[in-house]
Amino acid sequence: MNTNPKTAPGVAGRIPALAPETVLHLNESSLIPGDRETLAAWKIAFFGAIALLVALPIYRPHPFLEILSFVPDGLTATFTVTVASVCCALVLGLLAGLGRIARTTIINRIATVYVEVVRGIPLLVQLFYIYYALGPLLHLNGLMSAIAALSICYGAYLAEIFRAGIQSIAKGQMEAALALGMSRTQALWKIILPQTVKVVLPPIGNEFIALLKDSSLVSILAVSDLLRRGREFASTTFNYLEAYTVVALIYLIMTLFFSRLVGLMEERLRTHGGKHH
Repeated sequence: MNTNPKTAPGVAGRIPALAPETVLHLNESSLIPGDRETLAAWKIAFFGAIALLVALPIYRPHPFLEILSFVPDGLTATFTVTVASVCCALVLGLLAGLGRIARTTIINRIATVYVEVVRGIPLLVQLFYIYYALGPLLHLNGLMSAIAALSICYGAYLAEIFRAGIQSIAKGQMEAALALGMSRTQALWKIILPQTVKVVLPPIGNEFIALLKDSSLVSILAVSDLLRRGREFASTTFNYLEAYTVVALIYLIMTLFFSRLVGLMEERLRTHGGKHH
């Protein structure tokens, strides 16, 4: 049974209130090191990639050293697109997730339509559409189009994560808050959402890692990201193997680094929550 929300659109929307363990299970990625065997494999891959990236320029300064001096600005562009898109997607996803559970019919319908439509269109198509179709109308350059497309796409997936996380909190929490005199909005922001953060952090971390990798697609929009810089070097020197090897290693190191960071945040949050429990 396919439980990946990206490959099974509509499934998450049909899942009722989920227990926190279920939400983690549905969104858990093998990229995030947890058990001892996975962590050992992570260390081999991470430090092996770093060692290879250091050894190649020493072994063959030309062209590997030239490639490493050519791609730093592309790395900056990749981080810019990724961080900006994550921030926008979090806000959009939270709003859409709250809209998915709203009692107001029109708000619920708008949020549901947004989630279903966006998840039904491939990211590459959204990039083309926003850049070539809407870009001239809204005066968006390649960078802004890339951030907009990634934010809209991942906002839809984050909306389902927030929705499932909120619905995983026991209904008694809301009832108790209302009994204490809080309004529904106050209870949501002060009681429900703080608990939801602990539930949704791992799957949000997975989405961040996926967005980092998908940011390579923005190279088709004339954005000088890491992949585009590598492609430019390869097209002028014809060192395709070397250029794409360096690009792949850098992406691997970044992905593994952030996957470990997310894993540490999850462990700390779980330990911190366990102490208070």
